[in-house]
Amino acid sequence: MKTICLWSGPRNVSTALMYSFAERPDTHVVDEPLYGHFLRVTGTVHPGREEVLANVECDGNKVMRELLVQSADSPDILFIKQMAHHLVDIDKDFLQQTEHIFLIRDPEQMLPSLTIQLPDATLADTGLKMQWQLFEELDAAGQRPAILDSRELLLDPQAVLRQLCEHLNVPFLDTMLSWEPGPRAEDGVWAPHWYQAVHQSTGFSGYHHKECFPESLAPLLAECSPWYEKLYGRALRASA
Repeated sequence: MKTICLWSGPRNVSTALMYSFAERPDTHVVDEPLYGHFLRVTGTVHPGREEVLANVECDGNKVMRELLVQSADSPDILFIKQMAHHLVDIDKDFLQQTEHIFLIRDPEQMLPSLTIQLPDATLADTGLKMQWQLFEELDAAGQRPAILDSRELLLDPQAVLRQLCEHLNVPFLDTMLSWEPGPRAEDGVWAPHWYQAVHQSTGFSGYHHKECFPESLAPLLAECSPWYEKLYGRALRASA
């Protein structure tokens, strides 16, 4: 049994990657199981906060313990889509029982989208610093986390997913490249607030570079960029 945690930041095509893995017949996916825990322990106000708290288990340690028991009893791959900034005030011992992928996005491209939903977004909201710190912890513990960059993934989904599957020691399947439009049963209750674009998709969209960056976000970009560059230097590439 293989359990994979995807550690993403927001607005990083993470839901599309979850849909991609959901198209594998050997894989079960779970959508952000620590979201309720994160909202509870931090008091963070996100769109749909009260609905999330009312509908999901908000004890993060219990959530991960039960998921790993479920994983151990199943022959399938368990793919858990996680947000890096949700990993707060929680026992991290489970990290040694799972394999890990980090999904990143150039903050110059990501921040304008993030601040539509979170106008007062901070470095912590991007998850970038947490991703780097977690990568270092796992690397020091002898793990081999994979790093995906959303731009590289969108430039050539097949090539990057093949490399990822090889890294994970699972076969690449063509089914990972497309899915039916609309919501999925696995979507979290927060989907109406965040997943409008992916619900219209049938596969990974082509990469489109945003040229206009708001000057007001320049200080936040300066905070984010060093962490992104550290991660991007180790990311899988669309081409050699």
